[in-house]
Amino acid sequence: MFLAIKNVLNDNQLKVIQTLLKNAEFVDGKLSAGKEAKQVKNNQELSQNSPLHDQLNQMVMNALLQNSEYQDFAFPLKVATPFYARYTQGMTYGFHVDDPVMGPMHSRYRSDLATTIFLNDDYEGGELCVKNTLGEQQIKLAAGDAIVYPATTLHQVNKVTKGERLVAVTWAQSMIKDPQKRELVYELGQARNILIDERADANETAHVSHVYANLVRRWSEV
Repeated sequence: MFLAIKNVLNDNQLKVIQTLLKNAEFVDGKLSAGKEAKQVKNNQELSQNSPLHDQLNQMVMNALLQNSEYQDFAFPLKVATPFYARYTQGMTYGFHVDDPVMGPMHSRYRSDLATTIFLNDDYEGGELCVKNTLGEQQIKLAAGDAIVYPATTLHQVNKVTKGERLVAVTWAQSMIKDPQKRELVYELGQARNILIDERADANETAHVSHVYANLVRRWSEV
């Protein structure tokens, strides 16, 4: 299941981020890739030594973690700080599956969900291509939007044919490990939100809220 979230970042935030990244130090993206991904990865990433990370993360991560749609969908328990990736003309990232466990030894996390936040949209090509049971889905959203999708999927970034693609990519370990249970709780939560907005005092609203809360309690790993 995928979730597209509009306007995670506003225009002012995007202008600041784009300005910061314009003259930033980028390094070969293979430096952060696992053994398999190194064979197909051709992009650049903001150097881990860059002093810009704190300023960028404050804007990007605060916006994502405070987004109610993301919270309702992902049930995030642990969220990684983003990689800021750049794809210039001709760059691509071939089909791969994200590493199942990420992070340094003292703060490891399971990568249940991946999130790409689009930092610009004035380029051609560069679609995120995700394979699932429905075939291949090509995803290219407006600047400031985000796509959340299972990190278990086989996916790639198509070749950029014109311009420069800028994205922030992060991963989350969900409180609800099982993706089917997570999707069921998400769908139930959406119905619950509608009932609360439209029929807050109705008995069925209280009943749905009761079931929702207890399913989260039963299935969460917290």
